[in-house]
Amino acid sequence: MAPFTFTLFAPYNKQAALLLKNASVRMFGVDILMEKDESDGYFRATVDVADGIFHYQFKVQTKSWFEKEPEPALPDYDDDEFKELSHEEKQEKTEAHAKIIDEIRERNRQREREATFTEIWYTFVDPYATDVDERGADDADKAVGVLIIKNGKRIIDEYEWKYENCVLPRDEELVIYELHVGDFSGGEDDSNARGTFKNVKNKIEYLKALGVNAIELMPIKEYPGNHSCYNPRYYFAIETAYGPTADLKEMIDEMHKNGIRVILDGVYNHCDSSSPLTQIDHDYWYHHNPKDINMSWGPEWNYTFYDPKYNIWPARKFIGDSIRYMVEEFHIDGIRFDAARQIQNFDFLHWVVQEAKKAAGPKSFYCVAEFLPDEPCITNIDGPMDGCWYDTFYWTVRDLLLNDNVDFGRLKASLDCRQHGYLGVTNVVNYIGNHDHDRMIVELGKERNIFGEEAFRRVRLGVVLQMTSIGIPMIWMGEEFGEYKEKTVGIAKIDWSLIADREDNSNQLNKSLLGFYRGIVRLRKNNKAFYTMNLDFIHEDCDAKVLAYQRWADSGERVVVIINLSGSFLAQCRVPNMPANGWWHEWTFNYNVKVENNEVHLDVAEHEAKILVWLGDDWQPPATPSEPISETLPTDDESSNISQKENQVDPASNQTSESNQPEISSQP
Repeated sequence: MAPFTFTLFAPYNKQAALLLKNASVRMFGVDILMEKDESDGYFRATVDVADGIFHYQFKVQTKSWFEKEPEPALPDYDDDEFKELSHEEKQEKTEAHAKIIDEIRERNRQREREATFTEIWYTFVDPYATDVDERGADDADKAVGVLIIKNGKRIIDEYEWKYENCVLPRDEELVIYELHVGDFSGGEDDSNARGTFKNVKNKIEYLKALGVNAIELMPIKEYPGNHSCYNPRYYFAIETAYGPTADLKEMIDEMHKNGIRVILDGVYNHCDSSSPLTQIDHDYWYHHNPKDINMSWGPEWNYTFYDPKYNIWPARKFIGDSIRYMVEEFHIDGIRFDAARQIQNFDFLHWVVQEAKKAAGPKSFYCVAEFLPDEPCITNIDGPMDGCWYDTFYWTVRDLLLNDNVDFGRLKASLDCRQHGYLGVTNVVNYIGNHDHDRMIVELGKERNIFGEEAFRRVRLGVVLQMTSIGIPMIWMGEEFGEYKEKTVGIAKIDWSLIADREDNSNQLNKSLLGFYRGIVRLRKNNKAFYTMNLDFIHEDCDAKVLAYQRWADSGERVVVIINLSGSFLAQCRVPNMPANGWWHEWTFNYNVKVENNEVHLDVAEHEAKILVWLGDDWQPPATPSEPISETLPTDDESSNISQKENQVDPASNQTSESNQPEISSQP
């Protein structure tokens, strides 16, 4: 047995108690009263505990205003006793009841204004609980905190990190893959209702073959319900349905081993209404009223409130503690801040981002905001974030792919985020789909009734724009092979059968799109031109709806992108102002073309892009032609082997490299 002290910060509450039991025991025993220290606002109870697993809850006399004093029921006018009263007596009784109601309502209004003390006790889970057992129910009052004691000390789990010193990509090198753990599972035939951290870990070879080097997990903190994860209830506990903390650590460890960073999506604007701190003293941690009733999703953290008595910013401290815990305990590599505009507090965001980076140590730690509509103030010199979701890019590309009207000015400003005032390559995250939007393949079908080859061709055009523009690209799970599920708040597991082998080859478009993604992600990662802010528009033909631009690096890499935004095939389309004469490699169809007099002539199909990669001043074509290219899509295992080899073919993307040309985007 060893003493263990339970603590609860409830500085303005009268009384608190602890409920504690061994996890194997069904019922709690008597309440253990906690002693309050007025000097720091904490209640404490020290208990001798043996090694093992324990369940515990706290009780407190709530100071939250929303627990109103109940109103007495109206008199029973059908009661025989009431019927026997005289008219005057009935009137007197009714008026007395009305007076009581008025008094209670006034007290409730007063309580709401002043958050006065109550005699009402609430039972809840420790706000700092690192593990929560909801015991098969979604009701917060039935949940318990889980405490593990080993050798007389509290532990989270017994996982030992194995790959802490792996080299991970820098921020400007990132290609992010956003996923929902519950849906990134074995597929439609998976018997598990929701995916787990183990499911994600088992897809590492798939992610490697795709080429992404960062995953962004939608919120994984414990939340009520079965799927919607943007209403966190507990800020230190991990969603139980996804697996234990050791599984999360193992998944992150294996990602790091394979050169993949892990970014967590965090909700720090609001929480679920049943979150523990709302039960203790709502207005101490949260705004009394929503800042904007039309953009309110739950109690909103009040980062402006300072308590001079205890020299504390309550909401800031709690969220700061939560973020430091997630960074230090789980070795994450970045945070997405949900609803950052609604937080409306750059001072807090500056502080908490620096706290996260300090906790992360010397490694790269990417902080990106959902700040909608996006503005450079969130990322530039005085801004708190490294980057933001570039929703401007999404809407521009969406309108471009769905409609036939082309606004070149709008498109150019979206491809070159400098025109919107952004200063760095990591300042914007570009996407053509995310968890808030339908995938582009779905939009084309729903809005324009465009399906099949034409839909996939337009999606490929959008992917080229995304992967070759300034900024960090992000892929929404499943869009890389044309997953067609519509956006929903319910379960929508990935349909992996879309890329499985089929005798009738009915999913060839899906498999080809996956191959295209694999190739263009490697193009992005292998060419330093895409790590820069360098983008020049070299040709624009409004009548033909053709736009060409160059990406380049000081080290000599050059890439020219030519896009046909029309619905017409353009034979021998002339593109002047090419930045260099000599040989270029046309990436999408895998052939070399010679540029003379700084212009090139290419066939460009409708809604298609050509990508020309500069081969250098001294490059000459080989004496013998390349080997034929296989059309077979590799399995996940085969893909992982292919992705690690130099100078080989990527069969799915229809790309190859010739033996005497420099490394270019088409190489795995």
